[in-house]
Amino acid sequence: MVQSWRLRVQHKTGFTYAGKVSSSYNEARMSPRNEPHQAVLDARVEVWPPARTYRYEDYWGTAVTAFDVHAAHEALQVTATATVEALPAGDRLTGDGAGWADLAMPDNVDRWHELLLPTPRTALDEELTELAESIKGAHATPQAAAMAICERVRAEVEYEPGATGVQTDAVHAWRQRKGVCQDISHLVVGLLRSVGVPTRYVSGYLHPSSNAAIGETVVGQSHAWAEWWVGRWMAFDATNGIPVREQHVVIGRGREYGDVPPLKGVYSGPANTGQGVEVAITRLR
Repeated sequence: MVQSWRLRVQHKTGFTYAGKVSSSYNEARMSPRNEPHQAVLDARVEVWPPARTYRYEDYWGTAVTAFDVHAAHEALQVTATATVEALPAGDRLTGDGAGWADLAMPDNVDRWHELLLPTPRTALDEELTELAESIKGAHATPQAAAMAICERVRAEVEYEPGATGVQTDAVHAWRQRKGVCQDISHLVVGLLRSVGVPTRYVSGYLHPSSNAAIGETVVGQSHAWAEWWVGRWMAFDATNGIPVREQHVVIGRGREYGDVPPLKGVYSGPANTGQGVEVAITRLR
C-alpha cells in the first residue's frame, strides 16, 4: 500500500539593510506546486512590512508571489507556509525509457531545446565534458548514464554547507570538490545536457529524516535536485543518493537556480547587509 506523507513547511526569509529603504519590488518562489506526486492542501505567503500581493505562474510553471513595498523599512521578511500531501517515489526511476537514438531525434531536440543548452551555472569545461562523454560511452541507455552521473558527482563532490554561494558555477564546485545541493544539482544538470539528455533543475524542500516522527517539528532544508527526460521525467536527489520521494516537496523547476530563487527583487536605498533563511518542517501524518 502506497503511504503518503502530510508535511507542513514554513519557510522564512528576508533581507536587512544598512538604513531605511524607501521602496522595493519583489518576487517570491516559495509556494509548492500541485502535481501528480504531491497535492497542496493549503498555502499562503505573508509579507512584512504589509504589502498587497498577487500571484501568477512564470514561464517554467512556478507559482510566483509578487509584491511591492513602498513604506520605508530597514528589513523585509517573507513567510511562506504550506501543507502538502507527498507521495513515495513510485515509478519515477523504473525502466530504461528512451534510448540515445530517440533523444537525438530532431523532434525531441527541438521540443527540449532550452533544457539542452548550458547556462552560466551549468556550463562545463573540457575536463567535465570529457567525463560526461566517457560515462555516456560506458552505458547503453540514457537512464543508466544519468544514474552513473549522479553517483559519480556524489562520490567526487563533498557536501559542505557554506563552501559555495548562489553565484557559484558547476566548474568551480567540481574543481574544489566541495559544494551544496545547488552545486551538485548544477553538475548533474550540466553533465547530462552535454550528452543530449534534457535535464531540469528542481527547487524545493527536504525533510531530513526518512523515518520522521509525526508531530515533531524539525529544521528542514531548502533543497535542489535534478530531473531528466528519457521518454518521461525521472527524478533523483544526487546530494543524498536517494530517489525523490515523500520527504521531498517541489517548489519549481527551470534551467538552473537563477530561474527559481526563493526571493529576489530590486530596491531603492542603502546596502543590503544580509539575508536570513529558516525552514521548519513537520510531518503531520
